Amino acid sequence: MTDSQTAQPVGSVLRVRINDDMKQAMRAKETQKLGAIRLLQSALKQIEVDKRIDLTDADVVAVVEKEIKKRRDSLTQYQQANRPELAAIEQFEIDVLSAYLPQQLSADEIAQEVSAAVAATGAAGPQDMGKLMAVLKPKLAGKADMALVSKLVKEKLA
Repeated sequence: MTDSQTAQPVGSVLRVRINDDMKQAMRAKETQKLGAIRLLQSALKQIEVDKRIDLTDADVVAVVEKEIKKRRDSLTQYQQANRPELAAIEQFEIDVLSAYLPQQLSADEIAQEVSAAVAATGAAGPQDMGKLMAVLKPKLAGKADMALVSKLVKEKLA
């Protein structure tokens, strides 16, 4: 065997964990979990093919967040349409995908970050929201629901 045949593909630790979880779900015959993980794998592979890159852990987290956001939107629509069976499926998939995100900050920790950013940037009113979000997004990406961050920023600047 040559070195190229034995070499492991370069990739993120998170990507390997997702692949291992998929295999475990297959063995355990957890079809619903397997489906959610396969959808995530598909989204990751699509980005790798489109951009011709190997995804880093940060890239994988960004894709997971995007997939969770899609499911939250669908969950809301299903709840409004009084379709609890479909809403339950979306909630299950959100729970499965959330396992691949870093430890989430509490609302109090997010509020502290927002207050610190307001002090650091000197933001005074709603017109400074973009400037404030530009400071917060890199710090909180993957660690907090950005919709909640946005809400707290609006409250702080109001």
